[in-house]
Amino acid sequence: MTTTDHGAPAITEGEIEAIDAWWRANNFLTIGQIYLQDNALLRRELTSDDIKPRLLGHWGTSPGLSFIYAHVSRLIQHTGQETIYLTGPGHGGPALVAAGYLEGTYSEVYPHISQDEAGVKRLFRQFSAPGGIPSHVSVTTPGSIHEGGELGYVLVHAFGSVMDNPDLLTVAVVGDGEAETGPLEGSWKGISFLNPARDGAVLPVLHLNGYKIAGPTVLGRKDPALVRSLLEGHGYQVLEVEGDDVPGMHHRFSEALREAYGTIAGIQADARANGAPTEPPRWPMIILRSPKGWTGPHEIDGIEVTGSWRSHQVPLSGVKGDPAHLALLEQWLRSYRPEELFDEDGAPVELITRANPTGDLRLSASPHANGGLLTTDLDIPDFRDYAVDLADPGGAVESVRRLGELTAELYRRNPQTFRLFCPDETNSNRLGAVFEVSDRAFMETTLPSDTHLSAEGRVMEVLSEHNCHGWLEGYTLTGRHGLFATYESFAMVSASQTIQHSKWLEEATHLSWRAKVPSLNILLTSTCWRNDHNGFSHQGPGLIQTAITQRAEVTRVYLPPDANTLLSVADHCFRSRSYVNLIVIDKQPQQQWLSMDEAIPHCAAGAGIWDWAGNEEPDADPDIVLAAAGDVVTMETVAAAEILRRELPGLKVRVVNVVDLMTLPRPQDHPHGISDTFFRELFTDHVDVVFSFHGFPGAVHQLVHGRPDADRFHVRGFIEEGTTTTPFDMVVKNRASRYHLVMDAINNAKRTPAGASELKAWCEAQLARHSSYVVEHLEDMPEVQNWNWQRPRTS
Repeated sequence: MTTTDHGAPAITEGEIEAIDAWWRANNFLTIGQIYLQDNALLRRELTSDDIKPRLLGHWGTSPGLSFIYAHVSRLIQHTGQETIYLTGPGHGGPALVAAGYLEGTYSEVYPHISQDEAGVKRLFRQFSAPGGIPSHVSVTTPGSIHEGGELGYVLVHAFGSVMDNPDLLTVAVVGDGEAETGPLEGSWKGISFLNPARDGAVLPVLHLNGYKIAGPTVLGRKDPALVRSLLEGHGYQVLEVEGDDVPGMHHRFSEALREAYGTIAGIQADARANGAPTEPPRWPMIILRSPKGWTGPHEIDGIEVTGSWRSHQVPLSGVKGDPAHLALLEQWLRSYRPEELFDEDGAPVELITRANPTGDLRLSASPHANGGLLTTDLDIPDFRDYAVDLADPGGAVESVRRLGELTAELYRRNPQTFRLFCPDETNSNRLGAVFEVSDRAFMETTLPSDTHLSAEGRVMEVLSEHNCHGWLEGYTLTGRHGLFATYESFAMVSASQTIQHSKWLEEATHLSWRAKVPSLNILLTSTCWRNDHNGFSHQGPGLIQTAITQRAEVTRVYLPPDANTLLSVADHCFRSRSYVNLIVIDKQPQQQWLSMDEAIPHCAAGAGIWDWAGNEEPDADPDIVLAAAGDVVTMETVAAAEILRRELPGLKVRVVNVVDLMTLPRPQDHPHGISDTFFRELFTDHVDVVFSFHGFPGAVHQLVHGRPDADRFHVRGFIEEGTTTTPFDMVVKNRASRYHLVMDAINNAKRTPAGASELKAWCEAQLARHSSYVVEHLEDMPEVQNWNWQRPRTS
């Protein structure tokens, strides 16, 4: 028996017998999930009544996925390697469910799906059925951290899972349909950021079966030499396995896997003994070419099925009403010889269970795929230490820079469990203090002119929102903590990932066996209101709108108006579990409003009245409420209130600031929704509210639906008006400036004091003057540019 230096021995005929039996059993259970509602183990002749009324699921990719799975399990048995298995071809859901069942994990997690004939029947009936489980590899599937079918994200999740996780191997199967997507094409570069001295390893398996749902794939048809060149160009050592002869494929794939693992172990052993390599390692990957629908019916009604796109979903349709197809289905199922695979009670026989690793080493039982089990709390510094002192503000402050200082300390205190992920914008977004602690991670060539760039770095920068977002997802789902920071408008590039992660967390809340994981924290800066220098393409607050449509169990949106509220919010987010926390604040110098002693209770409440900004009288309702959520719009609101105080002192104004956007819905609609009593204390139940909002106005209307007289909320926000212009011109163009707010207040107040008409005319004149001034002087008017709110000092 020969071995590699670090890996498993060459496969034996006895092992092939066990692996092949396991694979046949998996294929049988996969087909059964798609087709059968009764007669689960074919203990009698198949009838029409045994067939489900609706046939849903995907066969084509499944046999290849279970084939790889079986061989990875054999590798684990010999090496004891901690491993998780991620499947990009998510339509292989039934194969991964079957794998968990054959390993016994599924019955441990779901005891009613027992290891007997009745359990197999329940396994079949639940699949892709009402009250059952999805057809994808989903959150309900033990061993998964990747929602199958999220086309393009499997490798980014895989790379994130192994960062700071030196003992983990993640096997990531890339479907050849998935390989056509932009995110996947951009994710091969993950090996340029893995340091084998401290990170785990990713083994990509590009599974080329040639077809997607209705036609061939590009890489499936491309000259294999070109495919190899493409992947070698990314820096991989490419191993190739091809065929459909079952015994030969077992030998060839096991040898390729053995070689790949030996290479990985060798790279890691060398780096951990001698330090990170000076050149990027050539990490291995495998290309597996096997027929789509492998082992299925070759032809149906004289038309080729196996090896074509026709096997992608349900190869035999109309089985319930077509005796010929029913007979063909039974022949197909019996070709796996189920009588050899399950004992009299219906449990998998010893030959099959022999192929499984034990305990937590089973792919479906790995604690790395239930990362909350491995999560430790962050060691978080006291955020009060980074506070802005309002007694001596020293002018405007870049609020995000204070968060950067706190983030640097997180790096110091948590050298294996916290990372920042940012698309080449860490310094731009004022988070550069982290470079006092860690370089940017980079395994490629570095030059003397490079700054803060090394193999030892742990700050993740790559010009790809997909990579950064996906790396953080993989990092948090395996139990570590982090922050994804990006320009606000570019967050829409990865918005589908935010949605999918939200859905994952939403469904996980209903599974008692899924431990809560660190939250996905997203910081949006370089926001729409202050991308006046970049222009319209960079002006878009759409992720807020996207986030608030997700279920209330996981969605949190924070709009801190200054540094101290930002620090308080960030501390809360870093401590939270299983949320998607969206924090939106600009990076430019800002007015500072609240002391830390004020910021903490304000953030805890989510919203509050800023008495010092208004002029309402005690124990009486105001004439108008000016509300704001967002930094720039808060400044405009306070400025508008100041104008009204000065010019119309008889108009009683209340100023409300909202930092937690999800306080606006009713309590029954969101757990952060404030009580009806508190809502009335803030907004009354009849006074009109001029609400200045960072994002699209419709979001606030959506959130306050069902609140008392919701039509009294008049919302100003971003209305898709923008260009390369001055900061104040941005709010003017979107009709959200202080002058617009003053006019709105006058128009909607419950009474109109003397001088209101004259003030409205003055506001119109100021807007006209502004329009001329910015064109002539290329900057904002001095009274706007130099405006600085000085809070009344209390004795």
